[in-house]
Amino acid sequence: MIRRSRRSIGTGVSVGCGSMVTMSTRTPAPAPVRHVDDRERRARLARRHALGGAHRVPTIADAVAATVCLHATEPATPYLSLFARLDDVDRPTVARALYEERSIVKHLAMRRTLFGFPPDLLPAALGSASARVAAQQRRQLPRDLARTGGFSDPEATVAEIESELLRVLAANGPATTGELAEAAPATLAQRLDGIALTPRVLTILSAEGRVYRGAQSTGWRSSRPRWTLAEQWVPDLPAPLTPAQGYAVLVAAWLRAFGPGTESDLVWWLGATKAAVRAALQDVGAVPVSLDGTDDLGWLLPDDLEPEPPVDPWVALLPVLDATTMGWKQRDFYLGPHAPLLFDRAGNAGTTAWVDGRVVGGWHQDADGVVVVSLLEDVPAPARRALDAEADRLTSWLAGERVGTVYPSPLMRERTGLSATTRGGPARPA
Repeated sequence: MIRRSRRSIGTGVSVGCGSMVTMSTRTPAPAPVRHVDDRERRARLARRHALGGAHRVPTIADAVAATVCLHATEPATPYLSLFARLDDVDRPTVARALYEERSIVKHLAMRRTLFGFPPDLLPAALGSASARVAAQQRRQLPRDLARTGGFSDPEATVAEIESELLRVLAANGPATTGELAEAAPATLAQRLDGIALTPRVLTILSAEGRVYRGAQSTGWRSSRPRWTLAEQWVPDLPAPLTPAQGYAVLVAAWLRAFGPGTESDLVWWLGATKAAVRAALQDVGAVPVSLDGTDDLGWLLPDDLEPEPPVDPWVALLPVLDATTMGWKQRDFYLGPHAPLLFDRAGNAGTTAWVDGRVVGGWHQDADGVVVVSLLEDVPAPARRALDAEADRLTSWLAGERVGTVYPSPLMRERTGLSATTRGGPARPA
């Protein structure tokens, strides 16, 4: 018999810690307690994700929490995601949150993707999704070295690079990837099939929470961080949770912001196994509901079952890889038929234009930096005017600066002539 301890996770529920759920036989699916239709899901999305003028939140911390964490693969996305959820925020304020106050911490986690986390969620991610990514990368890199036959002891090579990286950072302080290679060229300039090994080892160390992407050495639209030791960047961070604890915390946070969602949504978002997700759903006491358009059960937290009231009309313009657009695997309730034009073949979302909880098109900047909305379906005239007003607001905020992307959607490429590698390097799933 397994005894489950209980701990509060700051999401209104308690979870069992250190437990293991064995799925030896398939149990009957529980009966849904009620139906949540697409209209209600869209109303929840507006309020929970702080979208539309009436639902914007007052602080950066509130805006980050609205979607659990921000997507940060694209350097400009955290800025643009926050702009969409706040009435008044400027770029220097966001930069301070990222690099001085560190109320947003860039960290590699779910699906080997870079996110901007609130610090209190980092121990959960480090013990679960990030640990899984780190373990995968620690296995893969020596295999790749062994495949070439040019390394007599692949694991020793990885260990040597890791040790030298940590030594240089401890001795010299924060450094860019290039500066690290210059500090110890004999070790840190090694390459595999023409690709430098140092970034791959940094990926492992960052997923393990031993190094972090620190202060930027370039502007807000590009990424050239100074790698920084954990004890220097997040010195008071508590120890990682266990995998079961960490997944339960993340699942509870996700359900609070994105629920109802399906098991498939959670497996995809977390980059986790079905067993881990099922155990976490049990730990948080998740309650099943039925959904439109699918036989899959949706899940809600037990204290979040009240029907969501309707919301007033709203619009939003969201950036490439925004956390809302990327929040579910099963996207029909907000995306409809538009995925082929708004997502690339690797599953990366381009810019999106939203009306009342549905994606109706995208947006881009013209040669002068003016934001232009491209609709994929007809919308009511008031919604069109509201989208144009939001485009004007974003144009003014960008003040002529044009934001590039590695992940242009087919619609963005069609409207702007962008290639699939606009900002250096092929796209990979985010």
